[in-house]
Amino acid sequence: MSEVGLDSGTPSYWIGVVSASHVQRGVSGGFAQLCHGKSTSLRKMRKGDWLVYYSPRTEMGGGEPLQAFTAIGRVMDDCVYEYAMSATFVPFRRNIAYVPCREARIKDLLDRLSFTSGKRNWGYPFRMGHFEINCEDFLIIAEALQVDFGVERLLKSV
Repeated sequence: MSEVGLDSGTPSYWIGVVSASHVQRGVSGGFAQLCHGKSTSLRKMRKGDWLVYYSPRTEMGGGEPLQAFTAIGRVMDDCVYEYAMSATFVPFRRNIAYVPCREARIKDLLDRLSFTSGKRNWGYPFRMGHFEINCEDFLIIAEALQVDFGVERLLKSV
């Protein structure tokens, strides 16, 4: 993994909803691809922003239920680009520097996150495929993912 710089001003924090198998492809390739390859969500993010992946299932369109945060990384530039996966599927991507982490089940965090706490239908925001969260929620998730960066260092970039 490359060093994730923390010098790009005040970051925003995002959640992307992607199956765990697709998350692993993105982590391996150093890219993010969201909302079935559309560019809109990717264009909302800026260099220095953070992206956390939430995986409802292990595979797209099926697989085993997972309901876990599965990856975390920093947006590396302001470039949204097309990538031809096949002759008929050319999705948009962004470059992401992922940091090592462990999977974290959301059930252990539901009462701590502002966008899920006390909400019977806590999964509603995830249906959008991509949404912004606040810094406090990001730090709670990062801690649960056991991300190895100092909170003090991270907060200096906020």
